[in-house]
Amino acid sequence: MSSEIKRAKKGWSVPVSKMATNTFNPIRNIVDTMKLTPHPDKPMIALSIGDPTVFGNLPMPENCEVAVTEAVKKRSFNGYAPSIGYEDSRQAVADYVSTPTSRVDSKDVVLASGASGALDLCISCLADEGDNILIPRPGFSLYKTLAESLGIEVRQYDLLPEKSWEIDLDHLESLIDSNTRAVIVCNPSNPCGSVYSREHLLEILQTMERKRVPIIADEIYEHFVFSGQTYYSMASLSENVPVLACGGLTKRYLVPGWRMGWIVINDRNDALVEVRGGLLKLSQRLLGPNTLVQAALPSILANTPESFYRETLEYIENNANVFYQHLSQVPGLKPVMPQGAMYMMVGLDMKHFPEFKSDVDLTERLVTEQSVFCLPAACFQYPNYFRVVLTVPTEKVSEACERMAAFCREHYKPINGINGKPDLTSKVNGLNGHCADEICVGK
Repeated sequence: MSSEIKRAKKGWSVPVSKMATNTFNPIRNIVDTMKLTPHPDKPMIALSIGDPTVFGNLPMPENCEVAVTEAVKKRSFNGYAPSIGYEDSRQAVADYVSTPTSRVDSKDVVLASGASGALDLCISCLADEGDNILIPRPGFSLYKTLAESLGIEVRQYDLLPEKSWEIDLDHLESLIDSNTRAVIVCNPSNPCGSVYSREHLLEILQTMERKRVPIIADEIYEHFVFSGQTYYSMASLSENVPVLACGGLTKRYLVPGWRMGWIVINDRNDALVEVRGGLLKLSQRLLGPNTLVQAALPSILANTPESFYRETLEYIENNANVFYQHLSQVPGLKPVMPQGAMYMMVGLDMKHFPEFKSDVDLTERLVTEQSVFCLPAACFQYPNYFRVVLTVPTEKVSEACERMAAFCREHYKPINGINGKPDLTSKVNGLNGHCADEICVGK
């Protein structure tokens, strides 16, 4: 019997690729399986979505709109661009990110489809199947999704809530072996809202120099820091450690749908010569990001007024303060005050909520009873927390806090006569052995 007849008898059965099979997004897997039925008498308040445009209260700067409109009208940017991006656009990024200690130019920049696309290029370029990369826990779930789809092992190093989510450097170093190809450092942080000090960043760099491991710096929230904080790019402090820095317009400019990101190659001692060539080759698979936004980049980066940045940060920091002040008074909740970015992590003292088996279960019921949706931190492989987004309208923040307080009053159960006060002798599941109140230290 011919092979064609055998195939015909088998019927249709089209296999899927290993990469597709291995692609798994923890957030989508958890959220899509939750039973989210809001209370019929209460409008939904979604504190779960990291998209600053959802509520319409944080408009992009007007000059961004003007810049893209002008690019359209010129009719010169409708064709293919170089796969790594227009020269002028890459130089604009280089000028934007350069510091006195980390000068770069256009040859050091690769444009990508958002910071997610930049991260994808970096991970794909540095590691092969069977290698490993290190990512933060809690951390942006896409790191794991991108790496594991390629057969790259993911090892998660711990962040310390009692130290404003600094990296546990001893734990990180213990995970490094001869197959470790990169460490991803997110600063400022999603989901934690932490901003690392100069001293801590230098400690990270010293560890990486000792272990000879390059850094992928997720800096999509660069300069997005609250009052009293100072942002340092990883590259500005590195003397020897090579850094691939990923950034973009998404967060600081409030245009996530424009999908404009970049990689900045901060080479040290010509360590990334082969990687440069690899990034060029990988960029040729998709032929670069949107040309109209590329063309607008020089104007956007050079002409956005400082008042726009300041007003956006003031609004978000005020929301952070409202959340923290309210939720700090709620029995069973332990918010960790952020220092920047768009998020706050809130600890759940689960022993006081015995009817719920997990943070997913609790946040699901919060939707059912109060129509408030917080993202369970199981999405970030860090149970017994949830994340709230700080970009919602302030009046919704206050309303959400009142509803969360009502929910906790309903379900909170005192233990050993303790009612609404910290139990300093007990531990919170999932807090890495730290006392319940330690997660508020270092705010």
